[in-house]
Amino acid sequence: MTENLQSRCLANWNMEMKLDPAKDDLPLMANTRHMLVKHYVLDLDVDFKSQVIEGTIVLFFEPGSRCKKGGSAGEGACLSRSYETCKIRASEPCHSPVTNVSACSSKTEYNDFAVCAKGEKDTSDKNGNHSNSEQASGISSSKNCYDIENHGNEDFLLVLDCCDLSVLKVEEVDVAAVPDHWREQLYYYTRCSQAPGCGELLFSTGPWSLMIGKAEVQAPRDFPHAIRIWYKTKPEGRSVTWTTDQSSRPCVYTMGSPINNRALLPCQEPPVAMSTWQTTVRTASCFVVLMSGENSAEPVQLQEGLLSWYYYVTMPMPASTFTIAIGCWTEVKQESHIADIRTTNEFSSLFSRADLRLIEGSCGHVAYPCRFQNPAASSQLVIPHRIFAPWCLKDRCAEILLELIPRCLSAAHGTLGTHPFSRLDVLIVPSNFSSLGMASPHIIFLSQSILTGGSHLCGTRLCHEIAHAWFGLAIGARDWTEEWISEGFATYLEDVFWAVAQQQLPHDEAREQQELKALLRWRRLRDEVQNSEEELQVLRPNKENTGEVSESGTCIIKHGLNAEKIFMQVHYLKGYFLLQSLAKRIGEATYFEFLRKFVQKFHGQLILSQDFLYMLLEDIPEQKGYGLSVENIIQTWLDTSGIPKPLLEECQTWDQCRLVQQVNDEVTKWIQVNQRARKRSKRKRRQDEVTFQKLLPDQLVLLLESLLEEKTLCLRTLQCLEKTYHLDEQDAEVRHRWCELVVKHKYRRRYADIEKFLKEDQAMGVYLYGELMVNEDAKQQELAYKCFAATQNQMDVSSAKVVAEMLF
Repeated sequence: MTENLQSRCLANWNMEMKLDPAKDDLPLMANTRHMLVKHYVLDLDVDFKSQVIEGTIVLFFEPGSRCKKGGSAGEGACLSRSYETCKIRASEPCHSPVTNVSACSSKTEYNDFAVCAKGEKDTSDKNGNHSNSEQASGISSSKNCYDIENHGNEDFLLVLDCCDLSVLKVEEVDVAAVPDHWREQLYYYTRCSQAPGCGELLFSTGPWSLMIGKAEVQAPRDFPHAIRIWYKTKPEGRSVTWTTDQSSRPCVYTMGSPINNRALLPCQEPPVAMSTWQTTVRTASCFVVLMSGENSAEPVQLQEGLLSWYYYVTMPMPASTFTIAIGCWTEVKQESHIADIRTTNEFSSLFSRADLRLIEGSCGHVAYPCRFQNPAASSQLVIPHRIFAPWCLKDRCAEILLELIPRCLSAAHGTLGTHPFSRLDVLIVPSNFSSLGMASPHIIFLSQSILTGGSHLCGTRLCHEIAHAWFGLAIGARDWTEEWISEGFATYLEDVFWAVAQQQLPHDEAREQQELKALLRWRRLRDEVQNSEEELQVLRPNKENTGEVSESGTCIIKHGLNAEKIFMQVHYLKGYFLLQSLAKRIGEATYFEFLRKFVQKFHGQLILSQDFLYMLLEDIPEQKGYGLSVENIIQTWLDTSGIPKPLLEECQTWDQCRLVQQVNDEVTKWIQVNQRARKRSKRKRRQDEVTFQKLLPDQLVLLLESLLEEKTLCLRTLQCLEKTYHLDEQDAEVRHRWCELVVKHKYRRRYADIEKFLKEDQAMGVYLYGELMVNEDAKQQELAYKCFAATQNQMDVSSAKVVAEMLF
């Protein structure tokens, strides 16, 4: 039978050799339509000296959809070309200690969380949710994957997504089932995970997968319902970043990389593989362990210098949302006074009347303790939250975040209602973090770049990540090509939340700020469309095949490993403009009332674009009379590259915004100042008095972008510009444009600003490297090489790859 399993593996490898995916495509290997993980139990030790996470993971399964439908048990895999000779083997003995506890009760009571025993009635497929992974996109249709059906006496292979892991041993766990009540479930999963093994399983690892087989098992329904895997991560693994924080203390965190969590744990990556999990992490007592867990873990001291942390989730989520951050974090404590929270926006009163009616309906997701059915949760404006940061940033976080978080959470609740998650941790991650923020269940990562220059950038980014709790996590895309469902909604909602969070901001001022923001986003989208491949501009690249996978559930993420794609924002921007266009056409009050209904109906589930659009037009049928249809929205906005025609017509209006006109007036003043400065001789340096208006951060961004379009600015103009607006103290968006001006005009006195930005604002600095190189100026290129040499070892892998291509 070992030869049979080995031949299956070799057959898969041979089939893979026929594939020729683009070099930046990423395969999702898990055969989720044959077997689905219902629950993970992780037991891990973290060693910072060796930069290794080591331990066990126990997977509890139920058969996948094809098994339930009575179809033949099959196997499919899209294997990497770099697969080495595939050898299934019984592993060497594992030296990790395992507590032998008697097996769990053999009760035959089952529910949605139960492990399906052989012969027991299977539960139906359940929908779930998907993370806001900014990098993963482009699931291929099934024609790009090869399926191998089980014919005759071929043995079944379980395939998991796995990369950069050392798998030491796989065994079946001697457990029959788990009980049927969720409140007892985690306890029994724990006991079952500690049950003794009852036979090693055969396995093989490849570049992207872990394949596991059991002799004479030819169908998924006969495969073990619980398995234990001993494994180690590798220091170079692409799912975690080992680095130091801003206080030079060691830390490690998941990075939301294109390959998600497969280099942290063997798992099922596709969004349809919904599961719960619980995790025990042991590490030195100087470290704090934060995770995407429902509980605020309190550490247990095991021995001197060693702590154990335990987290769990009862809401089924994709494995890609599993998040961990371990470091010498300091908790930023809330002051004794309670922040003044107001919900004065015009939508909050509408919600208060409708909320109780909404929660009376039944949920459409798998059974779990859902907050949307809890009246106490529905009235909770601000969920419990904590803030963590390196010691050196503690005071800055206290100054900015302690006040902002409650306001932003309250604004989100006033707009959409019940917070999907019961608590929130906010962590300021190290400077090498590759974006301004990342949202996961119960935890948000924020870049240190958002802490400078006042509260504007910090507040808007915080609102963006909070919005992902609804769109991206509680509701997710069933097909990873449809990133706009997560990012477009979050970009649109960040403006709405922020308008409320800026307490007592008049409605007209909020509208003007949103129009200014729309103009800035329009300019960004226009530039991106002009400088990117058309294929990457389409929000629904699979078009009518969106949502399709292969017979076994395997698929390919188109451009999933394309490092440049990570820095593209087309899904954010076109998605934002689509939602903005719909809101204007329907009317904001009606639109937000619909959004609350949509969230109530689809929370805890995966959706496609048409799910949103069909419900919108059914709920507001009068729009059909004005030519608005699902088909024309999809064709105009989602299935076509370039700028949508309605947006080309609308963008002309934003130039008339009062805030934009103010900037235009200031630009005219600066052009005149520059002209006089160029004409003035060295003997006449007296500056004519010019009064400049105080500008908002977004106005400053537009001002600097407009001045970048001028052919030349003399050094005296740049000096005056810097002094007038204190540009070195502004937020990262403003300072980025300032650095562009410094580069363009070779303003050597301020090269230190560029160096500081490239080292401390790595989430935004990649583009500047290209600017430094394109001028072919020796000093600027020397600066680029110097900064890259100082940061490349700590830099995010994708960022380092893009920068290296610019420099070498």
